[in-house]
Amino acid sequence: MSIPEQAPAQHRLQVEVWSDLACPWCYVGKRRLERAVRGFEHPGEVLVRHRSFELDPRRPDRRPFVQHLADRYGGPVAAREVGTRVNEAAREEDLRFDFERAVQSSTFDAHRLCHLGLDQGGPAQQAAVLERLFTAQFVEGRHLDDPDALQRLGAEAGLDEVLLASVLAGEEYAEQVRQDEALAVQLGISSVPYVLVNGSVRGEGPQSVDELVALLQQAWRGLGGPPAAQPDPDGSVSSSN
Repeated sequence: MSIPEQAPAQHRLQVEVWSDLACPWCYVGKRRLERAVRGFEHPGEVLVRHRSFELDPRRPDRRPFVQHLADRYGGPVAAREVGTRVNEAAREEDLRFDFERAVQSSTFDAHRLCHLGLDQGGPAQQAAVLERLFTAQFVEGRHLDDPDALQRLGAEAGLDEVLLASVLAGEEYAEQVRQDEALAVQLGISSVPYVLVNGSVRGEGPQSVDELVALLQQAWRGLGGPPAAQPDPDGSVSSSN
């Protein structure tokens, strides 16, 4: 089940990814999925569309991200352990998170900009907006609920500045965010990142690159096409023939 927005016919694998810009695993997942698509035998057949999900839709007040982790996982010791695991995974993707600078805040308006990016330049532009916002959140410690910050970040990601200002001043794309979240409820999504390929093949939570490649392979087999490449033990990809 998905909102009826179809990829161009030449893309046989349509990948929908629910994520929240306040979720560090979602940033790691974005990078891993990009690597998985590059390692897949048919990368030109894959179109990735990012969908909105708010882990805390109550529009939380700004607070340090380390405090958020401590509240969620039962104290500062557990928070440090979680932060260490995430940072280890992030370094494998050439990311350096700074949780001491990161701030937990509402991501609703930031999600609206991701939809603007999709409208303005398609999935590639949407991915660029998502990348810039993730970096702002977890590397630079920017506030994703600040309209002035979002104006600068959106422009840096390639969005039209006049259109960007208009969107931030109004409610445009709010309904698209809510539709994505309503669809997540219908699908029973409770944690992100959540990957759905061609409406049926799915992976929930942090997935390795090999696991993501396997999802693409499974969906490809469902098309009745030729076998996709299989990952070798060393992480490279070779033909299964």
